Parts: sequence; structure tokens; C-alpha cells
Amino acid sequence: MPTFTAADGTRLAYHLRGAGETLAVLPGGPMRASAYLGDLGGLTAHRRLALLDLRGTGDSAVPDDPATYRCDRMVDDVEVWRAHMGLEHMDLVAHSASASLALLYAARHPHRIRRLVLLTPNPSALGMRTTPEDRLAAARLRADEPWYARAFPVFEAWLTGRTGFDEAVMPFFYGRWDEAARSHDEAAEEQTNDEAADRFSAQGAFTPDATRAALATLAVPVLVYAGGLDGGPRPDLARRTAEVFPNAELAVQPDAGHYPWLDDPDFFVRRVSAFLDGSGRLFPDDGQAPGVAPTPAR
Repeated sequence: MPTFTAADGTRLAYHLRGAGETLAVLPGGPMRASAYLGDLGGLTAHRRLALLDLRGTGDSAVPDDPATYRCDRMVDDVEVWRAHMGLEHMDLVAHSASASLALLYAARHPHRIRRLVLLTPNPSALGMRTTPEDRLAAARLRADEPWYARAFPVFEAWLTGRTGFDEAVMPFFYGRWDEAARSHDEAAEEQTNDEAADRFSAQGAFTPDATRAALATLAVPVLVYAGGLDGGPRPDLARRTAEVFPNAELAVQPDAGHYPWLDDPDFFVRRVSAFLDGSGRLFPDDGQAPGVAPTPAR
């Protein structure tokens, strides 16, 4: 397990899986250890994954100053990590909440990005957030599932603030609520630093207008990847995220939730690897529905 030292002296760890050209990966949660990403559905057959444990998670040390868990404060960690790996430029994948970290990094260090994949992103850094209405609309797509009748009222009550969180809502985050999904979900509590998660989006973390302005000139290819059944983001929010960039495309994986590499690994790996090797716009099974060819976001 390789490690490096952040600018404030915190020891940070990352994990290498697979072989080939390095693909840097930022885990979401927020602040969940990178172990939940596994091999990203078998993407290790195409790239060597470098999966960062953000400070205070996984095998990375807890910082002396918990204020450094704020998203914008961790941009420097990503830059030190890039330099440590000896990458002049890097292909970067960021899942869920860490999409905001990747967005801030790209805004601050645009010349260090070669290709960027925002995987079921939380675009809070752009001033855009998933709403309870978004999540409920996506949840209603699951009405034929055997667990829906029990789960939906609990989900609605939680999203509207009438009750606290209940594990019964977790099937809505996966395209298939099977044994693999259950096992993946059961690991989340142990893998997540709750204190760090609470500080991730603290006041001052995001300056959306400045970030949007910086990203409007980011010339590198960007892939915004959504699950057709995911409530955060729904495909429409993913499309609006893509529209921030001058050279972005949207991919929607049918019947996928927030962790699309679990729902259909073959589809996921083919689509992402095609983008990374430069053939993404020629991929035949992409778009808003199966069989729709990919097009630029704008």
C-alpha cells in the first residue's frame, strides 16, 4: 500500500489495482474509504486504478485539524498525490460527492487533467443539488419492485424530514437489490468517517460562480455518467452538469443506480474505457436510452 505526505504533514494512502496506464480515482460518500469501489466492475482489465483514501478514511491518517476535511481544503491533497505518482497529466474519475472535489481540482489545476469522468456526480461545487423531488421521482420508477411498497413511504418520510434515516430506503440507491448490493451497502458504515462527512460541504467549501467560470474554459474531454434509475443525480441534472463544460458528453446507463459498476459491469466498463481511450463518442449503446448514440452535452 503506497503512501505519501500531504502539505500539512498528514500521511495519505492509496491502493493500486490492475495494470496499465494509471487512472486516478476519488471515492465518494462523502468520506468513504475507497474499498467500496472494488475494481470498478473490472475496469482493471484496461487501466491500473489508483484509488485514494481521502484523509481520515481507509488507510489514510486522521489529520490534526478536522477543518481540513472541507472539500476545497482537500484539493491540495489531490495535487500532491498527482505529483507523488509522477503524472504530468492524469485521467481522473470521481464518484458521487467527490465529483465536487474533482470539479474544484480541475478549476484550480486545469492543465493537470487529461480526461475527467464524473460518475453519478454530486455537483454541489457548481451550485446544483439533487432535490427530494428528484429522488422521489426516480424512486417511483421502481414501483414494480417487491420491496417498493414498504420502502417508498419510509423514503418519502425521510426526504421530507418527518422521520430519520432508515436502512429500508437503500434499495433505491442500487439498480438491483440483490446479494451483491446488500453486501456493498452493509460495508458503508464501517468505511465512512461521519465526522469528516459532516465537514465535507461546510460553509465556504464552494464558490459556484467562480468554479463555473473556470470550468467554462476547460478544454479536456469530460464524461458525465448517470444511472437511469438514480435519484442523485437524475439524468437531467447530469446533463445540466455536462453543459458547464465546453467539451463534455453525457452517458446514461439504463437500469443503473448510484453504483452503476455493480448493476451492469460489462456496460460500465465498455463505456468508460471507450471514453478513456478516445472512442467514447462512437460507443453504440449510450445516451438517454439503450441504443441512442452519444452526443455532446451542447
